[in-house]
Amino acid sequence: SSGINAECPLRPGIKQFLEKENYTFTSDTDTEVIPKLAHYIYHHSEEGKTLSFTEVVERVISQLEGAFALVFKSTVFPKQIVAVKRGSPLLVGIKSERDISMDKVNISYRQKENSGDRAFNIAGQSAEYFFASDASALIEHTDRVIYLEDDDVTSIVDGSLRINRLKEHAKTDETTSRQITTLRLQLQQIMKGNYSTFMEKEIHEQPESVMNTMRGRIDFTSDMVRLGGLQSHANAIKRCRRIIVIASGTSYNSGVATRQLLEELSDVPVVIELGSDFLDRRCPVFRDDVCIFISQSGETADTLNALRYCKSRGALLLGITNTVGSAISRETDCGIHINAGPEIGVASTKAYTSQIVSMVMLSVMIGSDSISKQKRCADIIQGLKELPELIRKVLKKNDEILALAKELFEEKSLLLMGRGYNYATCLEGALKVKEVSYMHSEGILSGELKHGPLALVDENMPCVIVVVKDNTYSKCHNALQQVKARQGRPITICEEGDTEVQDMSFRSFSLPSTVDCLMNILAVIPLQLLSFHLATLKGLDVDCPRNLAKSVTTE
Repeated sequence: SSGINAECPLRPGIKQFLEKENYTFTSDTDTEVIPKLAHYIYHHSEEGKTLSFTEVVERVISQLEGAFALVFKSTVFPKQIVAVKRGSPLLVGIKSERDISMDKVNISYRQKENSGDRAFNIAGQSAEYFFASDASALIEHTDRVIYLEDDDVTSIVDGSLRINRLKEHAKTDETTSRQITTLRLQLQQIMKGNYSTFMEKEIHEQPESVMNTMRGRIDFTSDMVRLGGLQSHANAIKRCRRIIVIASGTSYNSGVATRQLLEELSDVPVVIELGSDFLDRRCPVFRDDVCIFISQSGETADTLNALRYCKSRGALLLGITNTVGSAISRETDCGIHINAGPEIGVASTKAYTSQIVSMVMLSVMIGSDSISKQKRCADIIQGLKELPELIRKVLKKNDEILALAKELFEEKSLLLMGRGYNYATCLEGALKVKEVSYMHSEGILSGELKHGPLALVDENMPCVIVVVKDNTYSKCHNALQQVKARQGRPITICEEGDTEVQDMSFRSFSLPSTVDCLMNILAVIPLQLLSFHLATLKGLDVDCPRNLAKSVTTE
């Protein structure tokens, strides 16, 4: 048997029991125990050899806890495959000689009388089946897929596909089938094209990806934002007493990047939470809260578990994802699909900027009813209109960023400092540098500089400081002076024409000016390029950094 994605703690004592039964293990992973447990159940349990392959797998998963997506094969059951998931994503792709006329696969329930044999097969033609944890892996083979639900046990026997469930859960009481959906991905979208890596391609796709996020949602002539996925819940969102944004990693940083604007235009407290910490603290959540869950994949385990916790408290749930049909998009009350296109590189780039744009549009939608905020909303919409072209201008500085990377790639550490809207820029830039170049990097709030981090600054410590002309300009300028006074080598990201900042800098990169809440989108692009060049100069694989996965589907 083989696992697509598994981090599934076994029930206590199973490994020790198998060792007593003379099974040996070559690793400390729980995943290795799974096929050996299946072997024991079939060969040594009382009813073992009377069981079908599906029944063996069902008995195995009854001993598993946590998240997993598993596909089983066995020499005992040739030409059969059984797949099962819980918590982690799993899709089945179906490819046939002719178009599939059916749009669903019926479910059989073991504990339900008269559920019958509901095998799916394609009459008069052969079919191929593919299992994957992400749709982008299937698109070169087929565009017809089934998104499996937790505890679906899917088997392929003699060319027929069956989906069994041990019992009916509350959610699946409402359905007796799984839909066969058509992917909207195009093969060329997941190919590198003229770029050497997916990360480089995705960085340079951002003018198009942010435009796609806005397409059909902003009327630039009337300065109106229309988010169809929120329409039926818009009034409830505007009446809420508190907004809680829950996310992890890069998605969390996009929440930090837009919190200030969301507070300004909603006039309610906005709390940003890491999914894992939120669950550890069991935060109080109320019925008049709006909980926003941000996830590129829509399958992030911590965020998804936080969603289910908030759902049990009766809050309104809003999802922001890049994946149609994902768990978060299915389980929230409403949401925004960011339409950034497939993101293959593990280090998120274009999804981050599209998440910010989505949160900005949400903020404008909430604030648009207030007469006092209409001028502010109109300025932001004008800024969004100009954003794709401004991103293209920033991307033209690629050669300047490469020259800086050649000076820095042998350094051991890098500090990034910012304030206001650009604190998130520093968090995200530091995360990118850590993810792909393995260099220690830290994003610091400039206001905290004298509370400890200033001790790190000397002539050997490279420091990136974001100084743009928003309401924090004078304070960020002061932080620049503090670094300069300690013989630091400040590398600044500032606005075009700011000669005062440029003259104080060891190196400086200028950005075109736009509305304050969108400057963090422009400011993060040099840092994305810097992390990419640092990694490539070190000869590292930027698309698949060590120890990391694209979708974190386990806790």
